[in-house]
Amino acid sequence: MEHSLLAISPLDGRYHDKVVSSSQYFSEAALMRYRVLIEIEWFIHLFNSVKLKGTVVLESTHLRLLRSIYEQFDVVDGLRIKEIEKTTNHDVKAVEYFLKEKLKGGPLAKYLEFLHFCCTSEDINNLSYSCMLRDFLDREASPILSGLVQEIYSLALSTKGVAMLSRTHGQTATPTTLGKELINFVARLEGEIQILAAMKLTGKMNGAVGNFNAHFVAYPQVDWQEAAKEFVEQLGLEWNKYTTQIEPHDGLARAFDSLKRINTIVLDFDRDMWAYISLGYFGQNVKKGEVGSSTMPHKVNPIDFENSEGNLGIANALFEHLSAKLPVSRLQRDLSDSTALRNIGSACVYAALAWKSTIRGLAKCSVNRKAIADDLKDRWELLAEPVQVVLRKNGVADAYEKLKDLTRGKGEITKAVMHKFIKSLKISATDKKSLLALTPSNYLGLAEKLVEEYELKIVVSSGCGPSGCGGCKGCD
Repeated sequence: MEHSLLAISPLDGRYHDKVVSSSQYFSEAALMRYRVLIEIEWFIHLFNSVKLKGTVVLESTHLRLLRSIYEQFDVVDGLRIKEIEKTTNHDVKAVEYFLKEKLKGGPLAKYLEFLHFCCTSEDINNLSYSCMLRDFLDREASPILSGLVQEIYSLALSTKGVAMLSRTHGQTATPTTLGKELINFVARLEGEIQILAAMKLTGKMNGAVGNFNAHFVAYPQVDWQEAAKEFVEQLGLEWNKYTTQIEPHDGLARAFDSLKRINTIVLDFDRDMWAYISLGYFGQNVKKGEVGSSTMPHKVNPIDFENSEGNLGIANALFEHLSAKLPVSRLQRDLSDSTALRNIGSACVYAALAWKSTIRGLAKCSVNRKAIADDLKDRWELLAEPVQVVLRKNGVADAYEKLKDLTRGKGEITKAVMHKFIKSLKISATDKKSLLALTPSNYLGLAEKLVEEYELKIVVSSGCGPSGCGGCKGCD
């Protein structure tokens, strides 16, 4: 293997150690393994479920032999497929020939022509890509995102009552709590994660142009629609009945759009954390030996949130292209989706790398309660809002305008100035007492209650992982 310093993509170079686990889903060897899995399981399905004339019911020894090919698939097998492909110049046909080599001379040798039976390469590819994406989402993306949500949620709970100055348009605004601002992201992320988790990726197994043409000629008595539906659903996918030669990838596009929205929420969170760190609301733990600047020794930069933001941008650019391109194919088939599909892994892994960076950034952060409190304590102009609302309640004309004249563009408004104004108001004694009791730090509305009321709904990952096929008989 070439040195990682020679890698073109940073995913295989600089970030290799952080993302290497994803190669079990998205490497070329992984794609080969998924193709082998689909070919083998279709072969088994034809024998034991469809029971085509000319086949036999496969015994447990046959099943173990067949499934061992994808369960034990390794780089050596991948290299053999690549060697065959030099002759075929067709990657899926090379897989078929590889399987025939594996089974030649064995107990199933007489049935080898039922490998890749009635299949077009897209039958194998669409199912392989859907299975690989499903496994990544279940086994890798879901745990990382769940961990990120849990980290933000824990921080929100611990800071639910930490009064904090809001900033709208970058200017001082109605106070909130740090916990309430964090729980907003928890709710947004969980909402989109649930949408993604509820999606079922689609698949088809219907031949050259989606009509079961060859299937019907060979075995007109077989209910091929039911056979295909059963097979696709055994893989944990949703059967797509209506396709051309290619499965139209609408399911993939929906998943990519959902991932894009998740990434946008995380990016929004990254930028807010960056801003809070710049305001001093969070300190960052220092690791011995680390350097923040090549010339400024004092620097402790929010590099993890910045790294996450950059990688999320790359991921979303790829997801945007994939979700726009993949559902479009000229007439019954063109090959422009083929090379695009090979970049699914890059998009997903850039996203996962970014999520991990955000988690790492959070782990370095410590809340600076004093800095947050000091930024808020003398912001008496913030009480202009509740005062003008209470004046409206008491029927005072031009309430908003009176507070605008008192506070807008007037620089620092002190407690004395605000209390003098409140005491001069002709409103009920109860309302006046309530206003005089307000401070910038206790004018928080239901912020703390909103955090306490949030019910965490962490998505629990499921699925059979990359060595199985998500619910097929091979995982029994």
